[in-house]
Amino acid sequence: MMVPAVLLLLGALTAVIAPRLIARADWPDHEPVVALWAWQCVVAAVLLCCALSMTLSAAAAWQAVRGHVFAPAPRAVVEAYGLGATGPWAAATAVALACGGLWSGAMLVREVLRSRAGRRSRHAELRLRAPLLPGEESASGRLLVLEGERPDAWWMAGAAPQLVVTTAALRRLKGRQLDAVLAHEQGHAQARHDWLLNCSTALATGFPQVPVFAAFRDEMHRLVELSADDMASRRFGRLTTALALVELNEDRGVFGPSPAPQAHVPQRVDRLLTPPDRLTAARRLRLTAAASLVPVIPVLVTLVPALRTLG
Repeated sequence: MMVPAVLLLLGALTAVIAPRLIARADWPDHEPVVALWAWQCVVAAVLLCCALSMTLSAAAAWQAVRGHVFAPAPRAVVEAYGLGATGPWAAATAVALACGGLWSGAMLVREVLRSRAGRRSRHAELRLRAPLLPGEESASGRLLVLEGERPDAWWMAGAAPQLVVTTAALRRLKGRQLDAVLAHEQGHAQARHDWLLNCSTALATGFPQVPVFAAFRDEMHRLVELSADDMASRRFGRLTTALALVELNEDRGVFGPSPAPQAHVPQRVDRLLTPPDRLTAARRLRLTAAASLVPVIPVLVTLVPALRTLG
């Protein structure tokens, strides 16, 4: 039975080759939404290879699993997979992959709980810094202004999402720059970028020795910002959005000779100030379709013995 081994090899090749192809391409910075989709499809394909290999290995090792997996299949299809001619490696592979899946789920749950705890902590801090006035039942409006000497703005998710802005940011942001910041943060909320960040961080934390997961996390953090920048610039202009980024981050050391680690703000500003060089709609559609086919390949590989038998 070679299909589980082929699936593991396919997953390894996808994890090595696909990120390099995306990194060498010149379109991800121009089309961050397409790049986000491509990265999700690559990681989904890797995880799907592992899941399908685990399922077939378990079916080969244990008759009870085989009965459930191949219950509706004809006898000829079951024989095509050669489930009976397996060694002790089948059970070991299934158990190892199952443990990896459980560990991934545990890391995702931990990341979600950590994110929620941080959100509750920030809400508690906001209540201390901006207590409700007598007669107020809850903070109203989508904009909350805090006293602060450092220009800052962030989106507080929850049942009543709010954009929190410090007074220093209001003094710096001019014209429609505040609207651009609001649109940027709303773009994060509407696209549910927090889930992308949670999933990518969970995989990278759970499997720190797997380069594709670390690259996935880093690219998610970068691409979601580019995507939100584009949402803001489409409504309020690229120059306005770029100036808002500069005003908010000028005092954070990201524009100096030794910028802070993982600081993508200068590249984001340069990108906004450069005339847009978007791909044509046809090429975006082709790239999206090509990325969507990547997770389909493991399914086709899994079905090859069955299709040959039924054909």
